[in-house]
Amino acid sequence: MKEQLDRLLAAYCSPTLAGIKSASLVACDRALYPALSQHMREYRAAFQPRGYCFEVVCACEKRCLLLVYHRQRLETQLTDARAERLLRQFGYPVGQSLRELLAHLRRRIAACDSFPHEIGLFLGYPVEDVEGFIEHRGRGCKLTGYWKVYGDAEAASKRFDRIARVCRAVTTRVERGESLLHVFAAA
Repeated sequence: MKEQLDRLLAAYCSPTLAGIKSASLVACDRALYPALSQHMREYRAAFQPRGYCFEVVCACEKRCLLLVYHRQRLETQLTDARAERLLRQFGYPVGQSLRELLAHLRRRIAACDSFPHEIGLFLGYPVEDVEGFIEHRGRGCKLTGYWKVYGDAEAASKRFDRIARVCRAVTTRVERGESLLHVFAAA
């Protein structure tokens, strides 16, 4: 089962673990990963010294949403003045700790029928793209890739290519039998 979880994390979280994004979000089916809690302890222990965190931000009977993030990068992203202004609009305790911001995000996820749109800020999306998505209700974007782009489409396209290359490379290595811990030298 751990190999299957490594493949899932390689496919969805390798851009974060490779330092390209501040965070990634992945849904984990509880039936497929019955030992998820145990595996999360292993990942936390291995990646924590490098500043990476693995936290469940939402859980129900069938699945949980796992947020994988680099603490310092995420803190930096969320303390950008434009990001703070947007977070403030949704009631986030701007100026408080990352832990408090994540607690508010958990409450927002639990209270919304769909994902709260500001979640893009937590996933390393450019502020102008998150603002554009909210303002235009997901329509009229310049480019669609790992997120909808309303700002610099050329820069986003390059970043999408880089993300795709990293996902393919890490997934290939994991599918060949390397553990995620070994790929990122956290073992």
